[in-house]
Amino acid sequence: MNKNKYPKLVVDLKKLRHNIDHVLIKCQDQGIEVAGVIKGCTGLPECANQFALAGCRYIATSRLEQIEEARNFGVQSDFMMIRIPMLSEAADVVRLAEVSLNSEMKVLEALNHQAGLQDRRHKVILMVDLGDLREGYWDKEELLQAALRVENELYNLELAGIGTNLGCYGAIAATPEKLNELVECVEMIEEKIGRELEFVSGGSTTSYPRVLEGNMPRRINQLRIGEAIILAKDLQDLWGFDMSDMHQDVFTLQAEVIEVKEKPSYPVGQIEFDAFGNHPAFEDQGVHKRAIIGLGKVDFAFADMLLPRDEEIKILGASSDHTILDVQNCKHDYKVGDVVEFDLCYATIVYATNSQNVDVVYI
Repeated sequence: MNKNKYPKLVVDLKKLRHNIDHVLIKCQDQGIEVAGVIKGCTGLPECANQFALAGCRYIATSRLEQIEEARNFGVQSDFMMIRIPMLSEAADVVRLAEVSLNSEMKVLEALNHQAGLQDRRHKVILMVDLGDLREGYWDKEELLQAALRVENELYNLELAGIGTNLGCYGAIAATPEKLNELVECVEMIEEKIGRELEFVSGGSTTSYPRVLEGNMPRRINQLRIGEAIILAKDLQDLWGFDMSDMHQDVFTLQAEVIEVKEKPSYPVGQIEFDAFGNHPAFEDQGVHKRAIIGLGKVDFAFADMLLPRDEEIKILGASSDHTILDVQNCKHDYKVGDVVEFDLCYATIVYATNSQNVDVVYI
C-alpha cells in the first residue's frame, strides 16, 4: 500500500474518545443518556467502536449498511435506526437494530410482523413533529392512537418512548418551551397506557445547548448526538458556545498540490456555465499565484466549507476533481508535491468519509 496516497483523511481516535467521554459526562450529570450518532462520519467502524468503548448503550445511525459494517467489525453495542424505516427494509431493521424511530402505522405493522418471524422483540420510539416539519406525528390524537396500538396490539414491539427532531429541516430551535411540548405528549401517552415510557428522546446536537445551559426539561432523558462529538464546531461557530474543552481537529483532510502557477484571477473568454451548471462570478485581482490540489467536489461537495489550516490560503473554487487555491499571500512557498491540510465541518465530512477516493487512516 502506498502510505503517501492522497487525498487522505486522518482520524485521531484518542481525540474522538476524549470528545465522547466529555459529552457523556455532561449529559449523565443531568440524567440524560447519549445515543452516539455515527452517520456524520459515514459510520466508520473504528469510530463507532470508540462510542461502544466509551459506554454508549446505543450507537445510532440512519443507514442500515453502517450498522452491519459496525457489527461485522466487532462493535459490541446495541444499535438504533434513526431514519424512519422504509417499508421495504423492515426485515433488516429488526435484524440489525434493537431500536428504531417511527411515524407510520403501516411500517410499525411490518416491523411487528418481522419481529415475530425473527423471534425478536423490537423497541420503537414514536416520533413527534413539533414544528420542524420533517418526520413525526403532527396530529396528537393520531400519535396517541398509534401508541395505544403498539402497546396493546403489536405484541412483538415494545413501545419504548417518544422522540422529536429539531433544527435539521425547518431550523426550529430546541428551546425549553419547545421541548416541554414533547414532555406534554409523553405524559398524555403515559396516562392512557398506565406506565412510564423508557425514553423521552429530545433530539440531536441541536438540543445539546439545553445541557450546556442547564435548562433541559426534566423528563428528557435521551439525546442522539453526533456532530457535537465528532466535530464540536457547529455549537461554537453557529451558536457561540465555548467548546474549547473539546477537540475540533479529530478529522484532518490532506490533499496534494498538483500544480503551482501564476495566472490571471479573471477567466479569459466568454463566461457561460461551469461543470455543475452554475454561472460563476469572478473578481479581477490581477495575476496571482495559484495552487491546484488533487481533490474535488465529488470528495467534499462544498468548496466554501473547506477550512484550510493555513489561514492565508484562499479557496477560489472547485470542479469535480480539482480545487483551486490562491496562495499569493502565503508565507509558505507552496510547490508541487506539498500537502495542504483542512479542517472539516459537518457538511464536508459527510462527503469526505463517503468518498472512495479519500484514503482513511487512523492515529
